[in-house]
Amino acid sequence: MLDEEIRTMNRPPVVRTAPDQYLHAPAPAAPTWLGPVLIVGIVLAALNLRPAITSLGALFEETRTGLGMSGTVAGLITSVPALCFAVFGVTAPRLSRRFGPAAVVCAGMAAVATGLLIRPFATGAVGFLAASALSLAGIALTNVLLPVIVKRYFPDKVGTMTGLYSMSLAAGTSLAAAATVPLTGALGGSWRTGLLIWAVLALFAVLPWLPVARASRRAERAGAAAAPVGSAAGPRVVRSRTAWALACYFGLQATGAYITMGWLPQIFRDAGVSASTAGVLLAVTMVMGVPLAFVIPGLAARMKNQGAIAVTLGVFGLTGYLGLYFAPAAGAWAWALLLGISNCAFPLVITMIGLRAKSPAGVVKLSAFAQSTGYLISIPGPLVIGALYQHSGGWDLPLALMAGLLVPQIALGVLAGRDRTIEDECGMGD
Repeated sequence: MLDEEIRTMNRPPVVRTAPDQYLHAPAPAAPTWLGPVLIVGIVLAALNLRPAITSLGALFEETRTGLGMSGTVAGLITSVPALCFAVFGVTAPRLSRRFGPAAVVCAGMAAVATGLLIRPFATGAVGFLAASALSLAGIALTNVLLPVIVKRYFPDKVGTMTGLYSMSLAAGTSLAAAATVPLTGALGGSWRTGLLIWAVLALFAVLPWLPVARASRRAERAGAAAAPVGSAAGPRVVRSRTAWALACYFGLQATGAYITMGWLPQIFRDAGVSASTAGVLLAVTMVMGVPLAFVIPGLAARMKNQGAIAVTLGVFGLTGYLGLYFAPAAGAWAWALLLGISNCAFPLVITMIGLRAKSPAGVVKLSAFAQSTGYLISIPGPLVIGALYQHSGGWDLPLALMAGLLVPQIALGVLAGRDRTIEDECGMGD
């Protein structure tokens, strides 16, 4: 399989000659080492896309006390990830056109590592928030551009490579959530040390992207010099119904994921489940994403229409929420498993982003639009659920809303899964 991937990479790349202009031009063959190094780089980058968030969640109470954060500031920090993903993700297409996607991912990983190195040494909430924002900016750029890297260098392996990095992302999320507290205890018990250890993983992620970015820039310069004048402008994604369906589907699945991560343990604890068991149930929900994140993209890429997968995942989620409504403690393990399966809408939507555009130019615009718009949509969800819980004094109303949101999510997944591209919808043709 690796030989096929290396041969795929040796095809003429899509190169930039002007803003929004891409050409298929002859270029020097990629060096043979580039394929394996790029695969390692994708895996390491994906592993680092969530530990900055989930490691803080594991030590949030200790961090808040140590920095003397007010309740308002603490609430702001919990909302910062989705906001940063939306704001900084918008800049990814412009940066990608200027420097190339590999170089921007390299810079993104460097930003993640730098932020994680700085924030444990912050003496106040402002410095901590600024360092966290730096890491989140790097994550936002990488979120948007990894589908572009896959489409550009592995056009015949979109499902396989999307599955690989989706599985790595899920593994990094679960690892940081499960290992941060034990590692902190083993290293002396300081929350600062517990957060600092994840900077090491981020520093390793920078290394493979340095030669990849250099080789990519060299190939782009050579291709641009040899390319004839004239190309097609990238599609205007806001004119595409599929792009809007993807963006809204992304937003609703992110809403469900953030609500699950933030509130599921409390739902179980209020039903009489012990705190330790509630934490294990959340870990089960998150771990389900590791194998399924690899399987679902490969399956989706082999199908012309991915709507059936969106419906299936939505039905699992509806069943899980109904179970939490009627018998939260009695069927706790089953509901945790079902919600873990439902949360695999993330690798599905990432795969569909790669399939719904014909070129790397289209993918970068679609990825930025869908993810930035989607993360904006997701921001109010956990806050609304918290307000409903506080106002109603129980989980009946919040769970009804969570289940209700899956209905439009399923419908949008069916629309986004149709076999069409944004270029066709925008009248761009081939």
